Amino acid sequence: MEYTKIIVDEPLPQVQRITLNRPEKRNPLSNELRTQMFHALETADQNPDIRVTIIRGAGPCFSAGYDLQSDVSKDQPFYTAGGLANWPRHVVEGFFKIWDLAKPVIAQVHGYCLAGGTELATACDLVYVAEDARIGYPVVRSISPPDNQFYPWIVGLRRAMELMLTGDHMSGAEAAESGFANRAFPAEQLEEEVLRIAERVAKTPTDLQQINKRAVHRQMDAMGIRAGIRAGTEMQQLATFTQTTQAHLADMRKGLTQALSKRDEAFGDYRTASDQPANEKDE
Repeated sequence: MEYTKIIVDEPLPQVQRITLNRPEKRNPLSNELRTQMFHALETADQNPDIRVTIIRGAGPCFSAGYDLQSDVSKDQPFYTAGGLANWPRHVVEGFFKIWDLAKPVIAQVHGYCLAGGTELATACDLVYVAEDARIGYPVVRSISPPDNQFYPWIVGLRRAMELMLTGDHMSGAEAAESGFANRAFPAEQLEEEVLRIAERVAKTPTDLQQINKRAVHRQMDAMGIRAGIRAGTEMQQLATFTQTTQAHLADMRKGLTQALSKRDEAFGDYRTASDQPANEKDE
């Protein structure tokens, strides 16, 4: 497969790195990009010379979410049964595809990590963030809860409720404190630190590491994470039938930028913040 939306390299022996490479759009997760990303992940999982993969974003951020200027129902990277809730079910299946890989995957997060970007990061086994990263799910203000209902599992009841009821973002430092991320580093040290950790992870052979990884996930399975997150896909679909969501979708059809600005203007953040570049595209 030719990679046009991602860059794949090997910065260290036994370490693969995937860079989401649409920096001019803040790395929106189109199905084309996701197809290439899953291909690279699955290829590495079958390559005996690779033991761990890093996912990062090019340019000023990790990812500002799914590509709302594309039709996400078309050309999905793998088959998901159609009908109501196809998209959230598809997203959740992708989340568990990454979980169920034999080899560890590390998210290297800087800048904005929003909506679909947060879903991608949480699918990874390890998450390391820049201290000044901005991590949030603003979609709850206008459309629905997340496609992937990860927040309660990752950050706990109270923090999850605050994030869901406000759509506010966490800093990278707050994300590490809350359990969303393993650790936060100064932005200028993030890449070096992630490579250092990836090198240590790669020291353990894959035949054992895949069991180490699976052992942790099996405990989460026993607590019901798969059933809980899958049940959340119906909640996400239900929310799209609300008057608020229908009105927002109508606004988006008139103009994406204006609709997202309207969503956030009362909060004064994301694209309406004084330090926000005008060309942000997020879910």
